[in-house]
Amino acid sequence: MKRDPALARTSEDLAARHLSSLGYEILERNYRYGRGEIDIVAADGGTIVFVEVKARTSERFGSPETAVTAGKQRQLSRVALGWLVGHERSDVPCRFDIVAVKWSQGIASLRVIRNAFILMP
Repeated sequence: MKRDPALARTSEDLAARHLSSLGYEILERNYRYGRGEIDIVAADGGTIVFVEVKARTSERFGSPETAVTAGKQRQLSRVALGWLVGHERSDVPCRFDIVAVKWSQGIASLRVIRNAFILMP
């Protein structure tokens, strides 16, 4: 499936605004570590939340969240550990959320999946 950078960026912007409206504090966007990236790093109370945003214009290849495969989860886990160590926050609870964005006729619907997966070794 071909990635549309404009759609991805717009989806990430919408996700960040939506998470803020739910009380998340956005700490960082597009954090890179090694060969990986986390779309949004946020705080939800005393928990650090690593957020992967996935957008789809159709479900031909499955729902957005199905794109967060076991391999992607391992990669996100490595990047998250890099963030935690680099920010001296390795003692803080963390979780992984997914924001699934479905586009239909130019309108987005967003769904936050809390605790979408656990930290992978």
